[in-house]
Amino acid sequence: MAEKKALTYKGRPLRRKDNLVYYGNMSDKYVVMLQIMETEPLEDLNLAKRVSVQLQLTDPDIRSRDRVVKKAEKEGFYIALDLGAVWLERALAAG
Repeated sequence: MAEKKALTYKGRPLRRKDNLVYYGNMSDKYVVMLQIMETEPLEDLNLAKRVSVQLQLTDPDIRSRDRVVKKAEKEGFYIALDLGAVWLERALAAG
């Protein structure tokens, strides 16, 4: 049986559930949440048009609204993912 490989970006895992994508390891101090707010059709696909990006703490003892460290909204999924990747890298490097 073939082994299922996880999708990664810049060495960190991506997990998707409906219109939410989490980037990073949940065992780290921070993770990035990308929420697809609006899509547009392109042939037989739906492309993410407007995406919300949030750098969040992973501590389960903190209320969900208090976990958000940074947030922004970007046009297009890859622009949002790149921004999230920079935020996550800097946050994890700072401790």
